[in-house]
Amino acid sequence: MNSSSPHPPSVSRRQFLRDGARVAAVAGLGGLVGLAASRSTGKEWVWQIDPDKCVRCGNCATHCVLEQSAVKCVHAYALCGYCQLCTGYFEPEPNALNTGAENCLCPTAAIQRTFVEDPYYEYTIDENLCIGCAKCVEGCTRFGNGSLFLQVRHDRCVNCNECAISKVCAGDAFQRVPADQPYLLKTTH
Repeated sequence: MNSSSPHPPSVSRRQFLRDGARVAAVAGLGGLVGLAASRSTGKEWVWQIDPDKCVRCGNCATHCVLEQSAVKCVHAYALCGYCQLCTGYFEPEPNALNTGAENCLCPTAAIQRTFVEDPYYEYTIDENLCIGCAKCVEGCTRFGNGSLFLQVRHDRCVNCNECAISKVCAGDAFQRVPADQPYLLKTTH
């Protein structure tokens, strides 16, 4: 055994903390880069409603974590009959076929009715007024051609990991879909 072995150089407390902070910073930066890389290569998922499973229960309007639900009524114009008597627009037994509030099904007047030519009308949804109550969807599906249906609007949705609406969805219509194809369109009635 060599008695003349050199002693390791002494490290001050300040130097030890400085070196430790550098190591921690490099490790943290490496972790962030790894996390970003894994997220960019992994598939992201969002919530959506399957229009074929939706039972129009009304829970979308009342169970979303947002003050006004991220679920909105959308219109499949290719399926629409442009009817004078739209069962998604009018009450089941309207007093008259006009836009009076007493004749309209939507509680917020989110559906706009525009004359096209006799006897055809176009119906559009003002999503800022729509609360996702599904009354129009129920009327259109039950008595009409089913061109109105509900969808989660991703410009509004906060994509909760555990969606409050999905937990109470009576038809088990809420599902996760790839973020690069976030909408499930209605193609049949």
